[in-house]
Amino acid sequence: MTDTDTATRIDIQDMNRRIVFHDDIQVMEADFSNFHFDSSAVVNAFYDRLEARIADTGEELWFFMVNLNNTRIDPAAWTAYSRRGRALNFAHSMGSVRFDASDETRQQIIRAANTEAFDPNLFSDRDAALARLAEQPSKRREKIVHDPNYVLADFVRRISFDEEATIMDVDFSHFTFHHSRDVDDFYDYIEERIIESDKRWFFLVNLNGCQILPAAWVQYALRGKRLNKAGSLGSVRYAAGSETEEDIRLRAESAGFRPNIRNTREEALELIEEMRAELTGG
Repeated sequence: MTDTDTATRIDIQDMNRRIVFHDDIQVMEADFSNFHFDSSAVVNAFYDRLEARIADTGEELWFFMVNLNNTRIDPAAWTAYSRRGRALNFAHSMGSVRFDASDETRQQIIRAANTEAFDPNLFSDRDAALARLAEQPSKRREKIVHDPNYVLADFVRRISFDEEATIMDVDFSHFTFHHSRDVDDFYDYIEERIIESDKRWFFLVNLNGCQILPAAWVQYALRGKRLNKAGSLGSVRYAAGSETEEDIRLRAESAGFRPNIRNTREEALELIEEMRAELTGG
């Protein structure tokens, strides 16, 4: 890629070619060689694809092996690269190795490792990286089935409808999505309520103190996108905590939606009225 490549020029087929699963040794190989991460949007697009490909395998846990030959990570992209990589490793990695990094990229990773307290596992070549992974035990079980953390009553009290204002109030405040089961259980209920209403709504989402853990993010993004497409006139979020807000803003860059995050409920309601005026031409 050239210095002028941007997120809009990223080719999904090219990304897919760079992501290979070796089922026999439980390794996902990510080929970042000769790739230029020049912005956070590029990083988010690639990591979105990594998450989607992992989800497609039906296996949650893999060993990660990353080819960093001639990889460039610009300063503008580094925060997103570090944050998304950390989240992906936390959610899906049984162990990660990197190989053939340039001196500049190697130093970036080492600095991050010293700051964030992780083992960079940098090797000079692919064979050495594979040998390191072969030493590590698999953490897979027969099939991961998440136990539910919540019951229906936990969701019922968090959803309400203002018929006059056409607003669905979604209260995710101080709620933790631990994994995909939590996401599916909650969103199944929301979808049922919208289907019963037989209409579309403005979504007003309280994210005060909400936590979306790495193991839940892929499904949260998928179900949220589906719900918005099917039943939303527009969505506004408010009072997001710093971690959740940063993740939403990062993923909005590559997922093609406006994060629409406001500090207070009053500000969020004002934005909904602006959206309503746009829809009605008022």
